[in-house]
Amino acid sequence: MNFTEGAFIYINKPYRMTSFGALAFVRTRLSRRIGVRRVKIGHAGTLDPLATGVLILCTGKKTKDIERLQQHIKEYTATLQLGATTPSYDMEHEVNAHYSTDHISRELIDRVLTRFVGDIEQVPPSYSACKINGDRAYDLKRKGQAVELKPKTVHVDEIEVTGFDTEKMLLSLRVVCGKGTYIRSLARDIGRALGSGAYLTALCRTQSGDVRIEDCIKLDDFPAWLEQQEVEDAIGKSKIENQ
Repeated sequence: MNFTEGAFIYINKPYRMTSFGALAFVRTRLSRRIGVRRVKIGHAGTLDPLATGVLILCTGKKTKDIERLQQHIKEYTATLQLGATTPSYDMEHEVNAHYSTDHISRELIDRVLTRFVGDIEQVPPSYSACKINGDRAYDLKRKGQAVELKPKTVHVDEIEVTGFDTEKMLLSLRVVCGKGTYIRSLARDIGRALGSGAYLTALCRTQSGDVRIEDCIKLDDFPAWLEQQEVEDAIGKSKIENQ
């Protein structure tokens, strides 16, 4: 493989690691293996730290494909805790409000979810990477500043209920959507539409374009995977270690 010229690496991003952290982990080991100070690398679509799943890394000239790859349809599995909210719409922050769930039934859920298929207006989370005058929204929020983000149109292709625990009020969904869709915001809006509240307790990107999670390398397994690859160094010479 010629990582300097350009290649795709599919990583299963672990829980509580940023997308940049996963990229940096790969870049350090890849640069050392091919003998360059800092290999050119980027990723095609940020995952929240508390999310797991498909993270496509592009090296060398393949970084030119990032914008194209970001346009691909994505699939997620998500678990929503109904009856409560958090400031970040996930478990990064503590619950800040509780709501009644006595009226929530599977029939109500099915009716409500139809509102979120197709083109919908969605306000991104204030704890997000969206930029406001050059600053990241989450940085402003963590400094105690007010953040107001405008709604944008996103597209949701499918929402499927994969489980509903009526005792714990946990709702599991499969969501297929386009670029820019925040599943955390979707959870918030579904909770409101149910006349209650909701936040994410789990989120996994299971597919991005044609890349499925089964195609991805676990980050802990990346060093061993890299050792098994026949790679070319910075001057294009074949470089095989441990022979």
